[in-house]
Amino acid sequence: MNLPDAEVLCQELARRLRLGVTHSTGLVGIRTGGAWLAERLHRELGLATPLGTLDISFYRDDFDTAGLHHQVKPSQIPFEVNDAHIVVVDDVLYTGRTVRAAMNELFDYGRPGRIELAVLVDRGERQLPIAAQYVGATLAVPQGKLLRLARDEQGKFSLRLSDARPPDAKPAA
Repeated sequence: MNLPDAEVLCQELARRLRLGVTHSTGLVGIRTGGAWLAERLHRELGLATPLGTLDISFYRDDFDTAGLHHQVKPSQIPFEVNDAHIVVVDDVLYTGRTVRAAMNELFDYGRPGRIELAVLVDRGERQLPIAAQYVGATLAVPQGKLLRLARDEQGKFSLRLSDARPPDAKPAA
């Protein structure tokens, strides 16, 4: 399967975001790929509000089966969340469960005035009623595959396909 150029998708996503955000919009990236993307978009959009990051590990609905990721880092929201316009950024929108977990984490910091979602790729197949307002591209991904954002040492983005872990597989110890 030929994957689109992630750098081109990032430029398209930035173009679309320019139409909907203001200088005071808060951008919050979901670790890891969403945080990388949010960092780039924050810089390109020149937003005044500091960049935030979310680690949703404790809010995942598969926490009891997937276990704790070995690199959990605290979330950081360095701006006032109450009544703020916040755009949550993630690399790939799939089932919607990651975004649901991110909103749960975000509400621990306050009650935003409005939350929107920006994703590099929407691959469909939603399990929850979640939709992105800003999308770089919509892409059909083969069943049993995961689509992930990669970043090299120079900060250049690329997309990678990998096999999904079977639902009954145990996490590595």
